[in-house]
Amino acid sequence: MKSEHKTWFTKWFLNNKVTVVLLNVLLIFLIIAAFIKVSYIFKPIQQILGIILPPLIVAGILYYLIDPLIDLLEQRCHVKRVWSISIVFIVILAVLVWIILSLIPIIQNQATSLVHNIPQYWRTLQKMLINLSQEPHLQRLHLANKLSPLKLTKSFSNSLNGVFNNALGNITSAVGVVTNVVMIILTAPFVLFFMLKDDHKIKPSIIKYMPERLQASVSDTLTEINQALSSYVRGQLTVAFWVAVMFAIGYLIVGMPYGVLLGIFAGICNLIPYVGSAVGLIPAIVLGLINGQQMLLYVIIIFAIEQTIETRVVSPLVVGNKMNMHPVTTIFVLLVSGGMFGLIGVIGGIPIYAIIKIFVGKIFAWIQRNSSWYDSDEEQSTDSTTN
Repeated sequence: MKSEHKTWFTKWFLNNKVTVVLLNVLLIFLIIAAFIKVSYIFKPIQQILGIILPPLIVAGILYYLIDPLIDLLEQRCHVKRVWSISIVFIVILAVLVWIILSLIPIIQNQATSLVHNIPQYWRTLQKMLINLSQEPHLQRLHLANKLSPLKLTKSFSNSLNGVFNNALGNITSAVGVVTNVVMIILTAPFVLFFMLKDDHKIKPSIIKYMPERLQASVSDTLTEINQALSSYVRGQLTVAFWVAVMFAIGYLIVGMPYGVLLGIFAGICNLIPYVGSAVGLIPAIVLGLINGQQMLLYVIIIFAIEQTIETRVVSPLVVGNKMNMHPVTTIFVLLVSGGMFGLIGVIGGIPIYAIIKIFVGKIFAWIQRNSSWYDSDEEQSTDSTTN
């Protein structure tokens, strides 16, 4: 058998895996740079997506919440799917009317009272900080100068001025946001209705445009994405709802001011994994400090009871094993998505990461099946012997 003469070019460029990887990475970056240079071509597409995506996202979230109930009515109660959707829509409409008539006035009154009492609460908190700075054990830290009334008032006024200036400077964008919200409210129910009605047609309509050799893989990928999103959306929203209910009930029992408002705020913050519960507790701790040490103790007890019920009962029953993500990975995803996209990134970063993880896993599995880099030593020796 004639031995093949290998030159340095063949050894370091043609048959070198590191070189091949670097060339592929360079090609990817060149493609990205070319797309950036002609990014103006994609601005109409970006505008179209900006109009279409919000109602689709809202409808998708509601779909994952309502679909199990529709399936239950259809399979167990033998109610036609269209009628099941209509019944659920009527029930949701009745619940929304009840919320508007009963819960919204309570929230409005508590929010108005809170805004009216903010100056008084600020003066009380200011006095408490000054008294704290005068404690003998804390005087070594020289906090008296830092917590002086003048500096605290100036800092607070500067913060308020910044908020008001941003609000006045963004009136146009605020009008745009209101318009988008109105459009979402008007269009999302129609999108949701047809998603619930024709959900069994969505995946086949996507798969039929794929090559036959990819249809099975695409079907499995869509199924995994659907399961990951449904688990996350249903779990997070359901847990957030019960967190809001538990906090609101606890605050109302102990006589905490603005208990309903604080409970709803805690539920919304709970949509942020890990750090959401702590963020939602901050206003309650501040109001607890202002209303006395006993109220602060009540807030801590309510938080301990809520965390016990949530971690031992609600989360295992509702969320289950959810997404197989390490806590450190979750924290890094929250930091990156929050730094890039703000609050929306914090809330939506984890499901987007889950989708990307599924795609990357599928691509890596395909590379393992088709690349000789991952062949075992026995296979490589067999191939060389055969050649």
